[in-house]
Amino acid sequence: MENNRNFFITIALSVLILTLWQVFYMNPKMEQQREQARIEQQRVEAQKKEAGGGANSGAAGTPAPAAGSVPGAPGGDTVTAASRDQAIAATKRVKIDTPSLEGSINLTGARLDDLKLKHYTETVDKNSPKIELLNPSSLPNGYFAEIGFVGNDATGAVPGADTVWSVEGNPTLTPSSPVTLTFTNDKGLIFKRTISVDGDYMFTLSDTVQNSGTAAVSLYNYGRVTRFDKPVVASTYVLHEGLIGVTGSEGLQEHKYAAVEKDKQYKPGKSTDGWLGITDKYWAVTLVPSEKQPFQPTFSYFDLSGGLHPHSYQSDFLTDAINVGAGQSATIETEVFAGAKEVNKINAYEKDRNIRLFDKLIDWGWFWFITQPMFSLIDTLYKFFGNFGLAILATTVIVKAIFFPLANKSYASMANMKKVQPKMVEIREKYADDKMKQQQAMMELYKTEKINPLAGCWPVALQIPVFFSLYKVLYITIEMRHAPFFGWIHDLAAPDPTSIFNLFGLLPFAAPAFLPHMGAWAVVMGITMFLQMRMNPAPPDPTQAAIFTWMPVIFTFMMGSFPAGLVIYWAWNNTLSILQQGVIMKRQGAKIELWDNLAAMFRKKPSPAE
Repeated sequence: MENNRNFFITIALSVLILTLWQVFYMNPKMEQQREQARIEQQRVEAQKKEAGGGANSGAAGTPAPAAGSVPGAPGGDTVTAASRDQAIAATKRVKIDTPSLEGSINLTGARLDDLKLKHYTETVDKNSPKIELLNPSSLPNGYFAEIGFVGNDATGAVPGADTVWSVEGNPTLTPSSPVTLTFTNDKGLIFKRTISVDGDYMFTLSDTVQNSGTAAVSLYNYGRVTRFDKPVVASTYVLHEGLIGVTGSEGLQEHKYAAVEKDKQYKPGKSTDGWLGITDKYWAVTLVPSEKQPFQPTFSYFDLSGGLHPHSYQSDFLTDAINVGAGQSATIETEVFAGAKEVNKINAYEKDRNIRLFDKLIDWGWFWFITQPMFSLIDTLYKFFGNFGLAILATTVIVKAIFFPLANKSYASMANMKKVQPKMVEIREKYADDKMKQQQAMMELYKTEKINPLAGCWPVALQIPVFFSLYKVLYITIEMRHAPFFGWIHDLAAPDPTSIFNLFGLLPFAAPAFLPHMGAWAVVMGITMFLQMRMNPAPPDPTQAAIFTWMPVIFTFMMGSFPAGLVIYWAWNNTLSILQQGVIMKRQGAKIELWDNLAAMFRKKPSPAE
């Protein structure tokens, strides 16, 4: 029985370690590679700009859509990729200037295809370029949002991807000055689009169709978010990146890039509210269709053979027919979110604009009921301390206080077990050849002394969901991105930049890339974990003893590539646990084994002959 129990403990710990290694080591490493790829892309584009690539139309042509269908992505595009500045200069535009955004609207298609985020840069370097969220379709990384119409022979040409709109009055879009665009076709339909924007990331497009003809017409309103590239590493185990939406009775729909590439298209049921678009880790572009007309949402992948764009991804909607009688008009409104997934602003949009489940744009995960309160607590403490690192330390203290009664009971039980340790040794020696009687005697001892042998596992077990929730907060929330601590930690969401292999920067060379990354805070965490385990007597079973000996070493190497904020939390949590356990054991009259265990490590062990 004892051997089986040890075997299962070993297997469980091995599975736990492998799982943590996959989820928490490999994923941050891939994220680091992605950031490096984005920086490399910036460098390549800068080189293209210097070389002066040929400019082409910023609005790539799209095949004419069938009646009642949304335009697809450009097909067979053979234009040469231009630099971003050249692509933008190739078409007439309306400037965008808000406290949070800068860029322009392409008058060809009235597309949002040039958008930078003023408050976010690629790296922590103050001279790092701003995040480029949207790009013209004539670039390999084209990414845009477009609202248009689908007509028929009776309507004549209606605004779509190739339509060139005219500007009325104000040529610059700001929160205080909307922009009005117009287009008139040969059938007497006058289209008037008013575009407004708030101080953050929400655009509102109000389209009015006036029928000055002699016959009633029917047309459809569509919206699409289209991109031609995808993140270097997308849709990790702990984060969704790709096509996303909340529509109809299906609710939240998340379609990873790989999944939509395989299945080509997802077409949920019709809806009368909701939103859809494309999300990255920190950024998103989504459409919020009007509630006046039912709409059909669709999530698609287009395999484009040859040309500038080998493939594209698209989230789109198509409304039911809009009927406009002769001499009458109809208005439909669409909202477009394009920006950073800041928690408070996303929540405000959901509440103030009545956007169903818009908070799901942030991937809080299965344990959202822990992760969201965890973020709220850290964010509140940040407003008080002014530093996210201090907020994390304070959060650890609060969590410790919440679970103090249970931890107190667990540590007390552990202390009681140490008191009866001599009796346990006596039982093992007495029934050394009969494991069954040994186990029965142990259970009787636990019952007599009112001891729960599993009580010591609770403090560790309680840390797991808290640990994962904090990891999720650090990994997904943009508020943690580039948040500094003290000293050499300039980004709590990135790994500790120091390395033990060059003595944390004291030696004049960079740590070799083939060695595992292990910074100063990971070493501190490993030491605190080691000391915490030495608070207890060494397990009599050799297998358990080996696990407890090597676990701090394994976790130290594993956590070297974790976000620095998580490693700091773990080290601080271990320190508090040591203090808490020491106080409780002293109150219970149990011996604290820390110093004896440390001394035993340096004491010469007797040989078998002795």
